[in-house]
Amino acid sequence: MSSSLQTSRRSQSITVHKKLQLGKLAVSRKRRFRSAGVRGFVLPVLLLIGWEALSRMGVFPPNLLPAPSTVIAAIWQLALRGDLLKHIGITLYRVAFGFVIGSGMATILGALTGYSRPARQFLDPLLQSLRNIPSLAWVPLFILWMGIQEPSKIALIAVGVFFPVYLNLMSGVQAVDRKLVEVGQVYRLNSLQLIWRIFLPATLPAYTVGLRSGLGLGWMFVVAAEMMGASQGLGYLLVDGQTTGRPEIILASILLFALFGKLTDTALATMEKRLLYWQDAYSSQR
Repeated sequence: MSSSLQTSRRSQSITVHKKLQLGKLAVSRKRRFRSAGVRGFVLPVLLLIGWEALSRMGVFPPNLLPAPSTVIAAIWQLALRGDLLKHIGITLYRVAFGFVIGSGMATILGALTGYSRPARQFLDPLLQSLRNIPSLAWVPLFILWMGIQEPSKIALIAVGVFFPVYLNLMSGVQAVDRKLVEVGQVYRLNSLQLIWRIFLPATLPAYTVGLRSGLGLGWMFVVAAEMMGASQGLGYLLVDGQTTGRPEIILASILLFALFGKLTDTALATMEKRLLYWQDAYSSQR
């Protein structure tokens, strides 16, 4: 009786010890995440301070490179007039819509060409040829086909998003360990079970990298898209600042592109960490 009591006490103490260790590990991870976030702000803040100081010293001519305070004042004026949210909203809509369409098509075709050799031999040469066409080369064709309204802009963004997602997913599927697939076949997993239990976990790292790369290109392509006769959006604001000779508006647009591009990439990176929580990666130990 006493031995069983001692055994139960030992198991309880081991359980408590494990919980304490897990709690300490979670706290240390939160601290590392916060410190990494703080470190990420150091360089941009230092650059802004140096830029402001050099501008006030007259090193940078204000008609070419205005001070950050002037740029922030221009953003504030746009917000007061109610134009800022309008421009940001339409650009976010275009990027989001183009991202969904481009990544959706890339997911279907990337998985198909990666999994099926006949499909890869049939589709991949054409897609690889289209991938090398410069982004601006699509602009006149899309204007001819769809006019200067929203469909042509979203189509251009979708093209930019498509190729990184497609290439990463196809390569990820092809790189799945053959031995894992053979083990699944030994256990008589059907095609759907093989995809769900083996291919999906193995390709998720490459796929999420492709999504982040595609989103970044979506933000780049939206500038070209909003040059196609747009009357709203951050790209339109950029062109308007150039045509009216207002460098503070140009820089304000660039800073807003950088800000929202970073925010959306951070959202995808957070999703990536949640999806790949099981991965014992080297970076998670640092």
